[in-house]
Amino acid sequence: MSGKTERVSGGEIVVRRMDPGDDQQVLDLLRVALGWRREDPNQAFFDWKHRKNPFGESPCWVASVGPEIVGFRTFMRWGFDTPDRPVRAVRAVDTATHPNYQGRGIFSALTRQAVGELVAEGVDFVFNTPNDKSRPGYLKMGWRDVGRLPAGVRPASLSALPRIAAARVPAELWSEPTEAGLAVPEALVDDDAIAALLAALPKSDGVTTHRTPAYLRWRYGFEPLAYRAVHAGPSVSDGVLLFRLRRRGPATELVVGDLLVPEPTPAAARRLVRLALRATRADYALGLRTMASSGLLPVPGQGPILTWRSLSSETMPPLTDWRLSLGDVELF
Repeated sequence: MSGKTERVSGGEIVVRRMDPGDDQQVLDLLRVALGWRREDPNQAFFDWKHRKNPFGESPCWVASVGPEIVGFRTFMRWGFDTPDRPVRAVRAVDTATHPNYQGRGIFSALTRQAVGELVAEGVDFVFNTPNDKSRPGYLKMGWRDVGRLPAGVRPASLSALPRIAAARVPAELWSEPTEAGLAVPEALVDDDAIAALLAALPKSDGVTTHRTPAYLRWRYGFEPLAYRAVHAGPSVSDGVLLFRLRRRGPATELVVGDLLVPEPTPAAARRLVRLALRATRADYALGLRTMASSGLLPVPGQGPILTWRSLSSETMPPLTDWRLSLGDVELF
């Protein structure tokens, strides 16, 4: 496929949309640039994120020098609901430049091309939660800092506090196995019950992910991530906690992906979190406190920093309007 020739430091590159035949080169590039381990299910993870997403396949761009792909950039499609209208968004996720070509402006060239095409397509905005190393580069390219999403925790017991205090290191990507609760495909099998739960949730006054039965099954059903579900009653319509376990230093962390309860009370949320903590013997639960009721205790100064870039929409929602769960922002 033809592309656009861009002048970068040290020569020229061709920027174009990714072709199906580029898969192996792109996966090899991601392994080299991001340190992916060959024993991990990286190709399945890539396909799950970018090709099986119910919001649509991810648009992807590559930069090449001759036949060699040296850069990759993709934006993952996402749907939000707001009090005014549905919103089409994308999330800035996987990006890589070959180590031999870093520092030449390839990331910027790929991003400029992608942003231009997404504006023409009518996508409203880009959002993501870049780390401290990459955030300055995004801000230079027009991203804006929305603010820090408020994290919350719930310790399982007093005896877990020393391990929690020592868990100030990055968490593992892949999950720890557990038999607690139900496997997500088993828990989320009944479309009618899931739809009843979603309809019974408190009406949001902010920006929330457009949740459907298909979305929940996709987001939490990727087997290598080992998400589990705990019901509040006999049916998922009574409320559900979707979670996984991961290691963070000496502690076992229960990641609260989504906590969906028809009763908008902290008590209802706390019941589900306590049940999952007892069943898994995790040291603590971690999630975001932006939902209507999280049942989690605030942790000042913690949580991912949300960034935003205008595409077709010019108005950035303030931090107080975002109603995100950790499942909306982790992993990608």
